[in-house]
Amino acid sequence: MLYVMRHGRTDWNDLHKLQGSTDIPLNETGRQMAQKAHDEYASVHFDVCFCSPLVRALETAQILLRDRNIPIVTDERLREMGFGSYEGIENSFDVPPIDVFFKDPAHYVAQDGAEPFEHLFARTGEFLDEKVKPLLAQQKDVLIVGHGAMNASIICQMKKLPLEQFWSGGLQNCKLLKIE
Repeated sequence: MLYVMRHGRTDWNDLHKLQGSTDIPLNETGRQMAQKAHDEYASVHFDVCFCSPLVRALETAQILLRDRNIPIVTDERLREMGFGSYEGIENSFDVPPIDVFFKDPAHYVAQDGAEPFEHLFARTGEFLDEKVKPLLAQQKDVLIVGHGAMNASIICQMKKLPLEQFWSGGLQNCKLLKIE
């Protein structure tokens, strides 16, 4: 079985700043969320955890899996989608072209150093083919701890969803999503 989780809250989440691939740590709320997830999902079996190398995801995975003998393997392909010069802007839901990214992803065009969807899907698709699908074929339980957009690309590919449904997974911070 494949499970996906988004990292806990950060100060930039609270300030409505676009994080992207900027390496922002969890804040105290994020750590508490990860601890709550640790307690809530203690009985869920995982054979391995793959994780973004960004500190907010890695710390979430470490808290979630504390005291469990589950390897946490970081992979650069699980980094959050890069947004170039738009990273760090506040109220990004209202700033073009980032507003299109969130409201109408099929018409989003990456600009100013932002990563295009094609690149995000290529790197996460390669990761799924190389690391995850062989383990799922062996009936292993795989957890991916990552980010909103990166996780959405995983969900879209596993469920064969079109780009128009990119945000249909509705990943909340520190909530476990089982992909069947």
